[in-house]
Order: sequence, then structure tokens, then C-alpha cells
Amino acid sequence: MADLTPIPLPVLVKRMFRELEAKKSAFHLPRFKFAKAASGRDLSTSIFGRRAATPFGPAAGPHTQLAQNIVLSWLAGGRVIELKTVQVLDHLEIARPCIDMETVGFNIEWSQELSLEQSLKEYVKAMMLIEMANAEGLAPGLEDTVIDMSVGYDLAGIRSDKVRAFIAGMKDASTIVDRLRLEIPESYARFRDLAFPTCISDSVTISTFHGCPPSEIEAIAAHLMAEEGLDVVVKLNPTLLGKADLNALLHEKLGYADLVVPDATFEKDAKWQDVRGIVSRLGDLAERIGRGFGVKFSNTLLVHNHKQFFPVDTGEMYLSGPPLHVLAIELVARFRAEFGDRFPISFSAGIDVGNFADTVALGLKPVSVCTDLLKGAGYGKGTDYIADLADRMAEVEAPDLDVYTLKAFGLAALALDDLAIPAERKAMLAAALEAGEDLRVAAGPDFQTWVSAARLRNTAHYAARVRDDCRYSRPEVDHPPRRTGVALALLDCETCGKCVNVCPNDAIFRYPLPQEPIASATLRPGEGVVEGEAQPVTRAQQIGIFADICNCCGNCDVTCPETGGPYAQKANLFGSAASLDDAPDRDGLVVEQTATGLRLHVRDNGRRFMIDDDGASLLCRGDGFELSVDPTSPETASGKADQPVDIGRMILLARIARAVTASTIVTYANAAFD
Repeated sequence: MADLTPIPLPVLVKRMFRELEAKKSAFHLPRFKFAKAASGRDLSTSIFGRRAATPFGPAAGPHTQLAQNIVLSWLAGGRVIELKTVQVLDHLEIARPCIDMETVGFNIEWSQELSLEQSLKEYVKAMMLIEMANAEGLAPGLEDTVIDMSVGYDLAGIRSDKVRAFIAGMKDASTIVDRLRLEIPESYARFRDLAFPTCISDSVTISTFHGCPPSEIEAIAAHLMAEEGLDVVVKLNPTLLGKADLNALLHEKLGYADLVVPDATFEKDAKWQDVRGIVSRLGDLAERIGRGFGVKFSNTLLVHNHKQFFPVDTGEMYLSGPPLHVLAIELVARFRAEFGDRFPISFSAGIDVGNFADTVALGLKPVSVCTDLLKGAGYGKGTDYIADLADRMAEVEAPDLDVYTLKAFGLAALALDDLAIPAERKAMLAAALEAGEDLRVAAGPDFQTWVSAARLRNTAHYAARVRDDCRYSRPEVDHPPRRTGVALALLDCETCGKCVNVCPNDAIFRYPLPQEPIASATLRPGEGVVEGEAQPVTRAQQIGIFADICNCCGNCDVTCPETGGPYAQKANLFGSAASLDDAPDRDGLVVEQTATGLRLHVRDNGRRFMIDDDGASLLCRGDGFELSVDPTSPETASGKADQPVDIGRMILLARIARAVTASTIVTYANAAFD
């Protein structure tokens, strides 16, 4: 398993702001892709009384595990950040690869890959970076952000000292904030005195996992509300539809007959009658103790693994993407038919730019995204969600999201029929709607009741519509990402940048490399230097991986036109010799700055050695060899070796190290330099 090594705060600060200055981008997201406020449109929503400037955000998953991921989501417009689920078992072995976005979306990734202490620190770092970005005016009009914890998977774990310490730290991170202030680099000392919030989050979404007993779900939620003082959202599973109805939708309506939910999943998961009682009791508890309570639709759907992408012993996987949207919307419709608009509902299932604004019109908050951000433009899609929502609001002349809910589907007049108000009052409001008057003013105390009625009407309307929308059905022919059949190598590929965009961790980057052939030579004991054919460099841009934050999820492999996987074939840079040593099965290099140039700590083909580069010559030292090499004349290499040494490889690695730390680009490697 590839372990993550979080980037230190000083490196993140320098990386973000140096890149903004030099490249007008941050963590590879171009500044023109930063979300923008819409003139005359208030996109804000309220999450348990806290203002979020947009209803959009990343779902708990690969986009909310590391500080830079969270900042990227924020720059793209995410203002409700659902952090990756943490649990007491915080040293997991997760099979690799674990994310398959070839078609709809499957994964076998389900919990955080950091320790609880690391996770807490990452979330504090993310909040501090967001505050720095706000201080620099990177999102005028969209400053307000809500951060939401996610915890699982059983009550015993949540009651453990480790998880309770994590929750306490999220509620009061003052000690960590004070410590991290001192780490902000001197060149950015202006940020040290910012009024960083010390409460990172006091709300939580419970990830109940698949097969969690109903009584356990209720006990976890009650504990978190009553004993931890948190507002609580319970994430529910698609299996609530029941086997017959779920299969009718998934197999018959949508055409995904090859996706089979194990019978045991239906048997273990909560049933509708269970949830009916749980929600009613938890809602009553929340009202008694003054806490917020809501539900989320939906969790992923557990299905048999019928593909070849994941490791061979992977029997089950989790479905996401378009078909899950239909299943989850059906559950929203059933839930509201049962409970009306009493409870807030957050939503994450198959969201993309084509349905985001429609889903917001149902009054769901937040509407969060995962699968779509793992494809195409990645985080860059966020600004499209925000812009499209603002355009839709402008079309119906809605100044805010509540008025947008009334007008989005043209059902506001019908919703008046559901209000318990006099007929004359309904007629007056219908006339105000027709005349384009200010509906808040016209409706007065009846406004929120009217909006609630519209939410229910919109939900029933939209659920019926998506069931018959062919874009959610299985296409007659799948269209996986283009493949050329060309084997990926260390250097030279299409350099299309698709892998850069879809990496949730910002681990993949481009770097320029001079298009000069790289000499090929090998020192053989007893023979001297044997020259070979020079290796051409055909592309001006190359692809590199910052290995500390690459967990080999496989998403870059899925999207890459060539075969072999960028994470496995391209140059892997580590942030320190310690992190290189902690990954003994992964080749790569560490680049350090010295008084005379660069020092490289290298593992290549499993062999560990060091290269000192003073700009004119290379001193290469390893087990059984020590050589002095002139990169322009490798045939003159001198020194000793008791085994063959690939001098050309040494020259290539040194050239890569120079390239990835050049002053013309900004990477995690040179952001660590002074």
C-alpha cells in the first residue's frame, strides 16, 4: 500500500502563493477557474444556522483528505466541505488501485488513510490556508465556508479516546492553530496574525457503512448530539429502496443488469420501517436538546465486482455516478413523501454540471460531488457548477435560492394549493408570482411555508423526470477513455495533462525538460565505460509525480491514453529521505538544496544511492561504487565500481532533478527550498 505523507504547512503556503504570483494558478487550478460570485444573485445557504456562500462542495472522499485537496475544492467554489470519514481504525491496508472511473464510477476506497492526529492537523491546515486565501481576496463575495466532519463506523469506535480526541480537536483547535502560526514562512508573515477560527467544525455526517445495524445508527447519532454537542446528519444507503424496487430501477429502467447487489446487503442494511422510527426519534431528540438533525442521500451502492481493474481478490465494489443519481433521488422523493420538509437533506449521488442546478432547486443542501471531479477537468468543473446555477437563477429572475426553488420548475402556483391559507390569500400570491413581484415581501410570514411546499412539488416532479431521462441509462455502447496501446515510459508521452486534472491529491505535475539527447553509457568493472545509443527527449514537457501525496489510487491510469499508469512509470519525487525510505517498493528520488547545488537521494530499480550535482559534475555514490561524472562527457567517468553502473541513468536523474526544481516552475520540491 502507498502511504500518504502530508505536505508541511510552510511548503503549502509557499507553493500556493508563489504559484499564484508566477503562474496565476494555485495547486494547478488556473485563477480563471476560481469560483466567482454572481452579480445580483445570492447563492448562499444555511447549514444548521451557519452560512455557506454556495450550496456546492466536495463529498467525503478522495477530495477531502489532504489540506491541498480541500483548498482546491474551496477555490473551485465548494463552501460546504464534507471531510473524509475518520474512524478508530486509522492504520488501514487499502488495496490498490482503488478508483475506477472508466465508465460510471466504482471504488473500493472507504476510509481515511491518515492517522486521526494527521487528519486533524490536515483539516486545521486547510482551514488556515482558506483564511489566507480569503485575506488575499481570492473569492470576493464567497468567503463563508462550512466544514463538516464525517465519522464512522460503530459506536464503540466513536466513543474511543482517539475519536473523541479528534472531535474535541475539531471543536477547539486553538492549540494546533497557535503552533502552526509559527510555521508560516517569514516571507508570508502577514498571515501570522489572522483571526483563524479555532472551531473547525461542530457538525458531523455519520457514515454508517454497509450493514450497520439500525440500532447502532441511532445510538451513534444520539451520542454525537447529546454527548458531543454536534449537529448530526445520518448518511443512508440506497438499499432502503428494497431489493425489488432497486433492481427494477437499476436493471430494468436504467439497463445496468450487470450490476448485482449481494442479497446479504439487503438483509443487513436498515429497512424503510427502521429508518422511519430512527428519524422520528432522532428528530425529537434534536428538538429537545437544541441540536440540528438531518439525513443524507446517499451512500454508494455495494455491488459484486465483475470487472478486472481492482486486485483479483476484490469481491465487491461501490457504485457511484449517474445510475446512483436516480436511485438517490427516488429515496429523496420517498423520504419527503413521508416526512415532508421537516428535516434538511444533503445530497451526493451522480452530480454533474447537467443536474447540479436542478438538484439545488429541490432545496437540498449541500449538493456535493465526488465522481464527476475525478473525470475530465477535475476540480476545474466546480466553477461551472456555480456559473450554471447563477445562470439558471437569472433565467427565472430569482435573487436567492429560496426564490429559485419557487420558480425553477414553474410549480410555485401549484404549491399554493398545498398551503393551509385562505383562498383569497392564495389568489393574491398567485397574482404576485405572475406579476414578478418580490415574493418574500408578498408572502410575508407564509414565504417559508410556500418554499417548503415547492420543494416537495419539485422533488416529485424531478424524481419522475430522471427516471425517464436516457442520460442516466446504460448506453448501448460504453465509451471508456481513449487508449493508444502505447506503453508509458519515464520520459515522453502525449503530455495531454489528463492525469494532472483528475488527480484528487494534486500529486501529478508537468515539468519542462530540454529536448537534448541523454547520453547512454555504462561503467563495467574491468572493461571501463561502454557507450550506448543516446536516449532522445522528444517532448518539451514531461510528467512527474510527487510521491508523498500519491496513494496509487489508479485514477490517472484510467484516464491516461497510454498504458502502465503515470503513478507507476513517471518520475516519483519524495519530500524527504525519510519518506523515500518508508516506501521501499517504490522507486523515486528526493532533491535537496546544498551550498554548491543539489543532492539527490535515489532508489532506482530497487537500488539506493546518492548523487551530488554542483552544476558541472556529478558525484555518484552507492553500495559498491563511487564515480565522478561529467554529464557532457560520460565516457570520461572515473572512480570505482564492483558492479555495472548505468551512468546515463545518473545523468538523466540529475537532469530531471534540475528540471523539477527550476525557478521557472513551482512544485512541491522547490517550494521546500528557501
